[in-house]
Amino acid sequence: MKYYAIIVGGGSGKRMQNVIAKQFLLLKNKPVLMHTISAFISCSFKPEIILVLHPDLHQYWKDLCLKYDFDIPYLLVNAGEQRFYSVRNGLMTIKGEGIVAVHDAVRPLVSTSLICRAYEVAEEKGNAITYIKPSDSVRKIKSETESKIVNRDDLVLIQTPQAFEISQLRKGYQQHYKTKFTDDASVVEKAGFKINLIEGERHNLKITYPEDLELASFLLK
Repeated sequence: MKYYAIIVGGGSGKRMQNVIAKQFLLLKNKPVLMHTISAFISCSFKPEIILVLHPDLHQYWKDLCLKYDFDIPYLLVNAGEQRFYSVRNGLMTIKGEGIVAVHDAVRPLVSTSLICRAYEVAEEKGNAITYIKPSDSVRKIKSETESKIVNRDDLVLIQTPQAFEISQLRKGYQQHYKTKFTDDASVVEKAGFKINLIEGERHNLKITYPEDLELASFLLK
C-alpha cells in the first residue's frame, strides 16, 4: 500500500494582517509549513508529500527551504482559485491507488499519532475525518433579532487531516465545484460515500488570526 499527503497552502494570509502568507510565518524559529510537513514525515507510514501552493509563492518557498536547510522531499503543485481545485490539482499527480491524507498547511501542531490513526482508519473503512466537539454553547441565528439554542452534543467541529482511499477521493473530485464543498469530506459524501469520523485534537488548531500564532508558540513550548 502506498501513502500520500496533500498539504494545501493556497491562502494569502489576509486575515493574519500580514504581507507574508501565514504558512510562511515563523513558529519556533522556522516557517509554519515546515512544522506541518515534518509531522507527516515523522509518521510511520512515511507518506509522499504533495505540496500545493499558489504559483507566485513557489520560489519564495524554495528560498525558505535553502535558508532553513529544509531537505524533506516533496512534489510542488500549483494551487487553484478555490481549495477544491487545489486539492484536485494535487490529486491529479497521483497515478496509482493507496491512501491519501489531505491537510491544511497551517495546522502545524497535528500529532504524528493522529496522522497515523487517520491512515489506519481510512485503510480499514475507506476514509477517516478528524473532529473535536464544541466546548462553547451554540446558537442558530434566525434573524437579526432572534436566535435559537442548538444542542452542542449534536455538533462536531471538523479538522484535518482527512484521509481517504484514493479511489474515493478521485470519484469525489470528478464532480463539478459547488460552494457547499467546504472540505474534502463534503466532496466525498456528495459522491455517495459514508463518512467515518475519528476524534481529533484540541491543540490541532488552524492558524488563521495573529493570536493563533501566539497560542501555537505557547503550545510548542
